[in-house]
Amino acid sequence: MSQLTFNELLEAGAHFGHLKRKWNPAMAPYIFMEKNGIHLIDLNKTVAMANTAAAALKQIAKSGRKVLFVATKKQAKEIVAESVKTINMPYITERWSGGMLTNFPTIRKAVKKMVTIDKMESDGTLSNLSKRERLQVSRQRDKLDKVLGSIADMSRLPAALFVVDVSKEHIAVREAKRLHIPVFGIVDTNSDPNIDFPIPANDDAAKSVQLITNAMVSAIKDGLEERKVEKEKEAPKKPDAGVKKAPKKIRARKDRIHSIPEEDIDE
Repeated sequence: MSQLTFNELLEAGAHFGHLKRKWNPAMAPYIFMEKNGIHLIDLNKTVAMANTAAAALKQIAKSGRKVLFVATKKQAKEIVAESVKTINMPYITERWSGGMLTNFPTIRKAVKKMVTIDKMESDGTLSNLSKRERLQVSRQRDKLDKVLGSIADMSRLPAALFVVDVSKEHIAVREAKRLHIPVFGIVDTNSDPNIDFPIPANDDAAKSVQLITNAMVSAIKDGLEERKVEKEKEAPKKPDAGVKKAPKKIRARKDRIHSIPEEDIDE
């Protein structure tokens, strides 16, 4: 698992916070100093907390559970989508729909509706509809795909949430807390760090977001690989195809033949 370093974070501008007047007092333990009216984040704490978060995400992935990534802010959505696709985890980069976690059964119904439309398209049922009806169904499918496309394969609630900018995604964070789902997140100086695994860092700079997201994705990838190796070790070994054993009945007959006294054999 590749761990973040102080210099990497410094080069990415992860230490730059917001203006002093915009700060959240709860972030005081993670602020190193103030310079020109801007708070600077203590990157030594960022390194430690990021690596702790990565280790926890690795264990979640190793257990076979899903991590939902949430990043709807403009400078983060593409970065997160591209990184998360490599590990096949669900992600939300468009608007967070209220109740996506707390009302999960309804979300699953919407996903099933999207799958039904796909099935209609593949088996030719859609072509039997009028042009107007096809257009309505197509628009509905596009709308569902935009909001739910990345979580279509999520059959149950995620084991954890990774959030870029906990202030912007406060609805997602609130829902996760209500359901006791652990929240991992990049926390800037204007945010509330009261989540399970806060990572104090600049959540506006694209380089900072990419560096931290990639580190979390790398940890999850390691967890998935370890899970795969363990499964292969636990799988029962198949008998060697080249060695054929005689049927039990035949072997038993041979044993009986060899056990017959010679005097009982007719000459």
